[in-house]
Formats: sequence, C-alpha cells, structure tokens
Amino acid sequence: MDDHDHHTTDDEHSHHRTERTEQRVLEAEGTTGGASHPAHGGRGSRAGHGDHDGHGDHGGMHTGHEQMFRRRFFVCLVLSIPVLVYSEMLQMLLGFSAPAFPGSEWVGPVFAVAVFAYGGVPFLRMAVPEVRAREPGMMTLISMAISVAFVYSLVSVFVEGLTGFFWELVTLVVIMLLGHWIEMRSVRRASGALDELAKLLPDTAERVTDEGTEEVPVGDLDAGDLVLVRPGASVPADGVVADGESDVTEAMITGESRPVSKAPGDDVVGGTINGDGSLRVRITAVGEDSALAGIMRLVEEAQRSKSRTQVLADRAAGWLFYVAVAAAVVTAVAWTLATQFDATVVERVVTVLVIACPHALGLAVPLVVAINTSMAARNGMLVRDRIAMERARSLDTVVFDKTGTLTEGEQGLVDVATADGTDEADALALAAAVEADSEHMIARAIREGATERGVRTPTASEFEALKGKGARATVDGERIYVGGPNLLDELAVDPPRTLAEFATRAGENAQTVVYLIRDEDVVAAFALADVIREESRRAVDALQALGVEVAMLTGDSEDVARAVAAELGIETYFAEVLPGDKDEKITQLQERGGLVAMVGDGVNDAPALTRADVGIAIGSGTDVAVQSADIVLVQNNPMDVVRLVKLSRASYRKMQENLVWAAGYNVFAIPLAAGVLAPVGVLLSPAVGALLMSLSTVIVAVNAQFLRRADLGVAALPGVPTASSGDADATSADD
Repeated sequence: MDDHDHHTTDDEHSHHRTERTEQRVLEAEGTTGGASHPAHGGRGSRAGHGDHDGHGDHGGMHTGHEQMFRRRFFVCLVLSIPVLVYSEMLQMLLGFSAPAFPGSEWVGPVFAVAVFAYGGVPFLRMAVPEVRAREPGMMTLISMAISVAFVYSLVSVFVEGLTGFFWELVTLVVIMLLGHWIEMRSVRRASGALDELAKLLPDTAERVTDEGTEEVPVGDLDAGDLVLVRPGASVPADGVVADGESDVTEAMITGESRPVSKAPGDDVVGGTINGDGSLRVRITAVGEDSALAGIMRLVEEAQRSKSRTQVLADRAAGWLFYVAVAAAVVTAVAWTLATQFDATVVERVVTVLVIACPHALGLAVPLVVAINTSMAARNGMLVRDRIAMERARSLDTVVFDKTGTLTEGEQGLVDVATADGTDEADALALAAAVEADSEHMIARAIREGATERGVRTPTASEFEALKGKGARATVDGERIYVGGPNLLDELAVDPPRTLAEFATRAGENAQTVVYLIRDEDVVAAFALADVIREESRRAVDALQALGVEVAMLTGDSEDVARAVAAELGIETYFAEVLPGDKDEKITQLQERGGLVAMVGDGVNDAPALTRADVGIAIGSGTDVAVQSADIVLVQNNPMDVVRLVKLSRASYRKMQENLVWAAGYNVFAIPLAAGVLAPVGVLLSPAVGALLMSLSTVIVAVNAQFLRRADLGVAALPGVPTASSGDADATSADD
C-alpha cells in the first residue's frame, strides 16, 4: 500500500518534539508521573489523544493528568467563591450584599490572582511548546483569553474608570479545568486497550520442579519450562499442553466466545483462562515473542497511526486558531468603532478566543479511534494500518482466497452412497478400518468422516497401500479394498448403476470419489471435497447484504472453482490462478473503479494482500501473509471480515457525528461570541463561552463512547437469520 507510511511526516516528528517539551513542563510541575500527554501541547492537541509515545503505562499517563486537573479544579472552585461573593455585579444582579471589612475591596483581585496562578498558569505553560514550535493551537487560544482577561482586570484595579471582570475570569478558569478533567477521564477510559491486554497475564506462575511446584514471577519463565495451570487460572505464557485436558476461554485473544477444548499436544496462548481441568503446559514463547506481545504491538501501531479523517481534523483545528484570532481582531475593531474601548470590548475578545478553542475538534477523531482499536482487538481483529481500517467501510469487493479461507483447506467426506443391501454406517466403518494405517489425505478424510458420524471402526490387518490406486486390508476375515477408478480397473469390477450415477454427480461438483469393494462387488462410494466452512456461507450472505460484492481466487480447476462459487452464491471467481498472478486479478478488479479487499492466508497471497486496498490476513496464515496485511484476523473465520466492515462503518459514522458537533459548534458560537446578536440583546459572557466550549467537548467524548454499543455479535450481523428479526434490527440500528 503506497500510503501506509505517509503519516511518518515532518509534522509528526514536530508533534513528538512538542510532546517531549510538554512532558518536561508537566514533569516540572510534578503532575505527570513522567508521562507525556498529547492533548495539551501544540500539534499534539490536534494530533490526538490516541497518538501515544507507545511505551509505558498508558492508563497512568491519562490518570496523571486526570488527577492534576481534578485537584486544581477543586482548589480553584473553593478559591473562586470569595471572588463571586464580593463581585459587585453579582451582588447587584442577585440582590445581596457581602459583609464589608477593611480591605474587602481586595478580596476579588487577590483570590482571582490565586486562581489564575494555580489554575490558569498550567494552561500558559502548556502553550509554550505550541508557540516555540510555531504551531499555535488550543492552549495558545486559552492562554490568550485568560491572559487578556487577567491583565485587563489588574489594570482596572489601578486605573479609574475601568471595570475588571474577575468573577468572569475565575469562572472561566474553573470551567476550563472541569472540562479538561472530564476529557482526561474519557481519554483514559477510551485508550486503555493496551492496559486491558497487559492485565490478561498473571503476575506469577507455578513452575513444575522435581520436588513439586514453585511459584515464580511470570517474567522468570523460560521457554522449555513446565508450568501447572490450575482450574480457573490464566495461562502464564504461550505453550503446548503436555498433560491434562480442559476447556480454555480464548475470547480475550480471539473473540471466540465458546471455550476451546485442549488436550496434550494442543497449543495454548498466554493470557487465556483455563476451565475446569488442570493443565501442565510446556512453555514455548515468553515476553516479546509471545502472541499477546504481538497483539499489543499491533494495537499500539494502530493507535499511533492516523486515519485520513484524523489528518483532516488536525488541519481544521490548525486553521481554527487563525480564524479565532482574526475574529477576535475584527470583534475588537468593530466594537471599538461602534462604542469605545472599554471592558465590553475586552469581554467580547476574550469570549471569542475561549469559544473558538478547537478542544472538541482535537478529540473528535482520536477518541473514536481509541475505542475502535480496543473493540477490534477484543473481537479478534488486529489493525496494523488505520487508513485501511477506515477504508474498509466503503469496500466494493472482497476477494477471498478459496483454500484455507472459504474452505477448510483439507479433504473432507461430504457424501456417501451405498448399493442395495449395504448399510451406510457399515460401509463407512469398513472403509475407515482399511484406511486406519494410511496417512494419505483421503484416508484421513474417511477416518474423520467415520468419527464425526459416530461410527465404530473395526480392527483391520494385512494393510497394504496400492500406489496410485488405493489400499486393501483384511477386516473380520474379509478382503476389503478402498480406492478410485484405477482400482476398479485393476480389479476389473464396475459399480452398480446407482453408484455410477452418484459418481457422475460428484464429478460434476468437482468432488473426488473413492469406492468400497467387498467380495469383488462395489458396495459403496464416498464423495470427498475440500469442505466449505459453515461460516463462509454466512459471511458471503452478510457481505452481499451490506452491498459488498464477493469474489473468489483459487489455483484449483475451473470445475472446482465453479462448484464452490455456486455453493456459496459467489458470481465472480477466478480459477487456475497461478500464485504470481493473484495480484493481477486484484488489479483487474481495482481497474473497475472500486475499492478491493483481499483475504488470504498463504505465502502466495502476500503480493495480492499488498496490492489490495485493504489486505486482510487470517490468523492461521503464514508470517509473510500477516506481515503483508493491513489487518490481521486472529481467528480463521470469514465472518470477522463482516465484523470488520461493520465496525469500520460504525466508527466512521461516529467520527462524522463528532466532527459535526465539534466544527458546527464553532460555526454558530464564534459569531455569537463576537456579538452579532448584540443589537437584539443577546451577548455571551466569557464564562458562558467557556461552558459552551467545555460542553461541546463533553458531548463529543460521550458520543464517542456510544460506539461501544455497536453490536458485533453474529446475531446482529446482516444476512444472518435470527430468532427475532426485530431484535436484530434494533441492535443494527444502533451502529
């Protein structure tokens, strides 16, 4: 993808420089715990709250700021009360008189200075990096507003004829602190995906020793160690079950809600929850090599990358500074010409600067991105490129690689026919017995077919593989053969008419047929095929219901491709595609003018995954395929592609709503703050302006949280029949 790395720009480097500067400022205050935050410095404020440094405690970062703003809010709130009580304007408006005492006229100014120094100066400090980086933003606007109000009010104390507005100033600072406190809390909750993942691993593990077990920190485990995982405990690291059987809940890693049965030889992933059984697990990967660490790296990459919408919001927030300053200048000039330069003019300028702060705009997209990434990870979708995630909402075509994606990638028993007088179960039991010692994929398919159908397999002896023809063995004293048409030729036997017709139909569906020969009679025929996943049918239906065309790529023959496509209801398919030609097929589809996604799992899918507008690798795929993809699906489930499209659409809708809330507010509020409705008696005070500005921020934060209500469960996906369509409609409507 050409534009995958475009976001590593000078702008971003500048942003990181600004973050470091801001960090030093806040560390000097002792408020950060050594962590930086992008919300309050230069480009960082616009680059977004999801744009992290990538290391350390993300939750702690936001918690530090949250605590700092909360503490300053309450202190300033208390300090503001005397200012409000001794404000002559409030006394006149509310009809009360504050107790007078010698020096009581200084109560307002003194406490206002304290509020400005404790609650306002941090905003000024956080504006310094913006100014130094020549990227004025939200902190610059806030600083200008409170500085103008503070200086003018101080001057009014010593210059006769001027009226200060200390109570407006302290109210403005208090509301700003409150808004930032609420914002920090929302950001901390939204961007806690990494913390949630990190919490999956237990602190200690029980390592098995010659003397029994010993409790050790998880960090002390090494590959090769044997650990005991008791019922209900978390698996401490990736490994292979050495002993014991249990059901393991992997929902936190794969999104699969049902527990997965584990037995000796099965892989387990660190962070999953053991069920009722006890397991002894041989550790295979720890630390950075573990699956959980890989997932955390991908989530981190996604949170650091920017979407196109984010870039647009960044630019808009940058422009808004100049719009606000221009509006403030025009306001000052117009009011001075219309009246004269006095407190009213300053009040208008301050209100315009405060109300134009691009606070909500800076949060509109990053909050949605943080929640989106967290939800995707919890549902087994690991986003490596945010642009691709955003692009998924408008896909026109999704191309699936057939083998291993839409199908199981292995031969399976799909149908059985028997001659008159032969029981189907008996025939399958005999065939499975003959194939018991064979490792051929057809033999394995017959054995698994017998197992799935609950057929008890008798013991066979004198097994012999007949190269290119089949196999034979002795079962209960009878010589039994299993094989294809070549075996019939070898034995010079013909199948009865019913079995011949069965074989013809199977051939038309590109299925392989093997026969069971007993006493020189062909008594049964088995149809084998690459089994289509049950989820594939639902995924194709759901994508088509979403208006997305589904296509299929395969290196198999035309007959096989046509049969599978017909079975799944896919109209566009490409058969006999050589590995090197897969990306050409993607290009062909792209030349039709639509956005194309490719879903694959193999090494030979890597070029096509790269060529596609959205490359999606399934989790059981090779490392090469995963590295070539924009999005990795942890589970091998085509339905996750549907979830991806649905989540992408829901997220984009939330981004649009937030941008409307954030930008639309400014469109109406700035002229109102400038006093265009003054002729009809409507004027906003700086405090009301700050309240509106903070309110728009809170609305954006709350609206982003609603994304969590998007239902990605199977029952809520389009095209999936549900018991109650009304319920499904209700949940779908939410997103």
